Amino acid sequence: MAAGIRGIAGITSLILIAGSLVLIFFVVLSGVKRTTPLNSTYFLRADTSSVPGARAQSQWTYFYVCDTGNTNCGSPVPALPIGYAWVADSANIPPSLVGGHAKNTTSTYYYYMWRFGWVFYLLALLFDALAFLVALASPVSRLASGLSGLIIGIALFWMSLAAALMTVTFVKIRNEFKSQGLDAHIGRYAFGFTWGAWAAMFLATLLLFLGCGLGGRKDHVRDTRPRRRFGFFRPKRRTSTRRSFIDETSNQRRVKDEYA
Repeated sequence: MAAGIRGIAGITSLILIAGSLVLIFFVVLSGVKRTTPLNSTYFLRADTSSVPGARAQSQWTYFYVCDTGNTNCGSPVPALPIGYAWVADSANIPPSLVGGHAKNTTSTYYYYMWRFGWVFYLLALLFDALAFLVALASPVSRLASGLSGLIIGIALFWMSLAAALMTVTFVKIRNEFKSQGLDAHIGRYAFGFTWGAWAAMFLATLLLFLGCGLGGRKDHVRDTRPRRRFGFFRPKRRTSTRRSFIDETSNQRRVKDEYA
């Protein structure tokens, strides 16, 4: 019974982890190719037509700043600063977004908020992939279930930080653009994929620890049949009784011989 439940939990967790990996890759690879859903995946789209040197519409993805439909993308940049959508000292940009970072295009707050979120996102992907490899043995092994549950739990921790920072950063940037009368929208695909991956990791963690907690030893049926006891003292008592009988007999013979 326990082995069957562990097998179902392990297989289900494998499907969930694989699904979370696919969703994270959709976000990470957005802007790399123009295929669906990569061409519709972005964190934020804002109207930057009034900003000199910027695109008419700017879309921020994991590595790129692109135009509508993730076309006309710039060069890939790790931990992409927000201000790489425009050049330094450009006009018509919300003042809170501009600062001394990334060639004087990005403020300190938004520079570090998304920089940490970007790194946490990558860490979540790495631990998620490692958990998938270990979880391959989870349907048949308590140890694999526990170990993969621990690893996916670490991935969930990093994913929680990444998703929280992503949400806070780009929602606030959207509000900054709107406060200046500029149209801006958060990307429903990027946010949906991110939080969907988080939910899949969370469920996989619960299932893997469930499989680890189930008893691994088979229940033994207690044998109620009477057993023959082979004690050490019982034969000894018989031997001592026999010896005392022999000694008593010999003593009686000695007494008869003395009176004879």
